[in-house]
Amino acid sequence: LLTLEPGLFTALGRDHAGEVWFDDLGAAATPPTAWLAGAPDLSWQRGADHAAHKGAHGDLVVVGGAPGMVGAAWLAARAALAAGAGRVYASLLDAQAASFDATRPELMARSAWWHEPAATIAAATVVCGCGGGARIAQALPPLLAHAPRLVLDADGLNALACDTALQRLLRTRAAHGLATLLTPHPLEAARLLGTSSAAVQSDRLAAAAELARRCAATVVLKGSGSIVAAPDALPSINPTGNAALATAGTGDVLAGWAGGLWARRPAASAFEVASVAAWQHGHAADRHRAAGIIGPLRAADLIESLAVDGGAELEKT
Repeated sequence: LLTLEPGLFTALGRDHAGEVWFDDLGAAATPPTAWLAGAPDLSWQRGADHAAHKGAHGDLVVVGGAPGMVGAAWLAARAALAAGAGRVYASLLDAQAASFDATRPELMARSAWWHEPAATIAAATVVCGCGGGARIAQALPPLLAHAPRLVLDADGLNALACDTALQRLLRTRAAHGLATLLTPHPLEAARLLGTSSAAVQSDRLAAAAELARRCAATVVLKGSGSIVAAPDALPSINPTGNAALATAGTGDVLAGWAGGLWARRPAASAFEVASVAAWQHGHAADRHRAAGIIGPLRAADLIESLAVDGGAELEKT
């Protein structure tokens, strides 16, 4: 090969490629179709000014948690808190669910937060969809219209896939200066693209880029070698992560972690936030395997690992 093929680093390619060595033999450089991400610059996650307060680290609201899936919303909220958001609220779709997380009493609850005035929504970073079920569709119009930084995951994406009016609202966000990050797995991406998960997996770069173009949003196409794509950038392939993440709730953690990073640094682009979050999320799984643990990295443990690993990596920068 006279160039590194993207397929070596994503989907089934990672299982078959082994260790990759490359020498271009002095051939002329060819324009890249994607970047292979390296370790990100984490210096912006260092501690804030001594006089900082929780309000300076941003408010984040998780909207989700339909009956039977409340845990997904609390996982996302815990991850956002661990990532450094100053205040984190959960707005649950299950009205009968407990309004607090006994393991994290610092998390707060807000009932039907999406009915708040536009100015209130516009003051927060929002993570929407984690365990939302079909009920999440009712929350999406005001969030799409007003949330300045919106992470859409899971059932938030499924609701978009079957509602053209919501899709139109999504596409107009960028024109109004509102930033969006989508975090689909291959089946969710397939629903949004009107195709099959097999088709998505057969060309993950093209699928992620097309989804970013159609939705006018940044996309993290999850999976082995997650793809980060945006309408105005070459896609990036994340090199970290392994099958230890193949367990329920780890996607909710990624969405919450990305949202928490974004709340703390609202000026960051969705692409930058997505790249850092995906790398750290996968790196926690790599450390899990390096410790000799064969089993899955459970979602609640992943949050604690991210909090510890993120700090350890910062000490190196």
